[in-house]
Amino acid sequence: MIAALGLTIKPENIRCQKFEARSRHYFVRMGLFKLLKIPSDISIREHEPAGRFIPLTQIRTSSELTSFITEMIPLLHAEAEQAKTLGYIVSELVRNVIEHAEAENGALLCAQYYKKSNSIRIGIADTGLGIKTTITRSHRAETDLDAIRLALMPGITGTTPKEGGTEQNAGAGLFFIKSIASVNRDFFVIYSGSGFYKLLKKNSARRLRLHADPLMDRHTADIDMPSWQGTVVGIDITLDQTEEFSRLLDAIRETYGSAVRERRKARYKRPRFS
Repeated sequence: MIAALGLTIKPENIRCQKFEARSRHYFVRMGLFKLLKIPSDISIREHEPAGRFIPLTQIRTSSELTSFITEMIPLLHAEAEQAKTLGYIVSELVRNVIEHAEAENGALLCAQYYKKSNSIRIGIADTGLGIKTTITRSHRAETDLDAIRLALMPGITGTTPKEGGTEQNAGAGLFFIKSIASVNRDFFVIYSGSGFYKLLKKNSARRLRLHADPLMDRHTADIDMPSWQGTVVGIDITLDQTEEFSRLLDAIRETYGSAVRERRKARYKRPRFS
């Protein structure tokens, strides 16, 4: 978020106050100062990032996204199905920014692998239009949280009022991502405008169950956060708990189809007046 915000300001107008926090070396190694083109008096000994973390990376085009996904593979420490899942998550997060956010500086992304928990943490931020602006092109949303709710529901996209989206945009990207986190009982958060949604860990269950409405998941939300111009998404994936990708996709497809059918049914039941 600091990187995304910093890119909207000229380097000469950025002031970095001296601080003694233990995390100061982390800011340097993740490339914050380099990306914002500002000097730093913090010296560190750099280690090879491959297989450990991905420094702050700016992605503005589909070709840059393709290259990034290819270079990300060593970080995953995962089997083929798990790597496919993670690659899909990152691709969908960035594509949302490239195709909908109209963010001049694109998407800012970083990730880190944690050996002790065998998990990867991914963060992405942009300073684009924000979810409410894009989703209300085709759907009604009174608040930023209403817009986030719609964005997390399958078959809802700002590109069309049609249930199920279009062939090019099915409106299921964020729903897939939230579902993957839900199934694996992992962290997921989305923040846009003054709206905030955080998925809470649920109790493990034998039966895989996904909800089309994110408010039916165990969660916390806020409609009065400090306004962020754009969108922020954070997700943790515990690799040794990830479900078999094919099984998860079957469940996602089932929930997605059911939700779209129910919305269509409700629409046709509405009274019409001449």
